[in-house]
Amino acid sequence: MTIYELRVIATNMGIDPKGFNKRDLIRSIQIKVGRTPCFKTAIIYCDHADCLWKRDCINKKDCD
Repeated sequence: MTIYELRVIATNMGIDPKGFNKRDLIRSIQIKVGRTPCFKTAIIYCDHADCLWKRDCINKKDCD
């Protein structure tokens, strides 16, 4: 998911996306929907099969 798409989602949820990087914006969205802000915290394995960001989360090279 692109940062633009994330900003649109965040704005629609009432989160001001200014100043957030991708990782922190996703974590803010996770908190807003009542989930654990776990994006990019898994080292090798993630058991959240229904996560919208699982593909980006496991790919460690982006979001820093």
